[in-house]
Amino acid sequence: MNIQKLIQQIEKKKSMLSVGLDVDLDKIPKHLLDLEDPIFEFNKAIIDATQAYCVAYKPNIAFYEAYGLKGWKSLKRTIEYINAYYPEQFTIADAKRGDIGNTSSRYAKAFFEDLNFDSITVAPYMGKDSVEPFLEFEGKHTILLGLTSNPGAEDFQFLKSDAEFLFESVLKTSQTWKNSQQLMYVIGATKADYLKTVRKLVPNSFLLIPGVGAQGGSLEEVCKFGLNENYGLLINSSRGIIYASSKEDFADKAGLKALELQAEMAKYIN
Repeated sequence: MNIQKLIQQIEKKKSMLSVGLDVDLDKIPKHLLDLEDPIFEFNKAIIDATQAYCVAYKPNIAFYEAYGLKGWKSLKRTIEYINAYYPEQFTIADAKRGDIGNTSSRYAKAFFEDLNFDSITVAPYMGKDSVEPFLEFEGKHTILLGLTSNPGAEDFQFLKSDAEFLFESVLKTSQTWKNSQQLMYVIGATKADYLKTVRKLVPNSFLLIPGVGAQGGSLEEVCKFGLNENYGLLINSSRGIIYASSKEDFADKAGLKALELQAEMAKYIN
């Protein structure tokens, strides 16, 4: 999946929607728990119901690792299903990895080669030698944590040095790294006020925007300040879609919620 294909999907579907597949066995419909692989069966139903309205899927890896080997197998089955039946979908491993170079290389190999994700989220705290190993994989994308929605973002991301915030320094510096054209950035929807600043620093990059809906982010503000000439946004919704219902109609309800978000996004795309 290259950027041009992603842009084509956005134009075709009039959608920038990414669906977060954050599966909690305590929240999925009870009738699925009797199946051999309830996580995969839940994901499969959600994917089939929402694929017409979204352009990306983002499993949060922690929700699979928490279930050990069974969870990892469910993750692998999920990504294989997407790649086999809906290859036009952009896939995001929300893993937030980031370690010394040789370790990062192994993380990249695991998610880009074994699981065949299109992209992975990465923490930049350790600098370029922890990120560049991910950028060595041609045709794959690294989504750097830039400005996040959580309250703790204030602890470091807004520290000032030489009259600029730390998050600004991260964005600027990352653009100097090898293969930086393969970078995308996580920018929380609740930080929409700073999207003007972000767009000055990374005008052409895609931004992954979590936090619309359940976390209080405004789709209107995100689009107003974040859209660029190539759209440049992937707007994620997880709980608001996949847990729209806890009954046997869960997939239908998820599809309707995805359609609702897609219809709202279409106004800004048009």
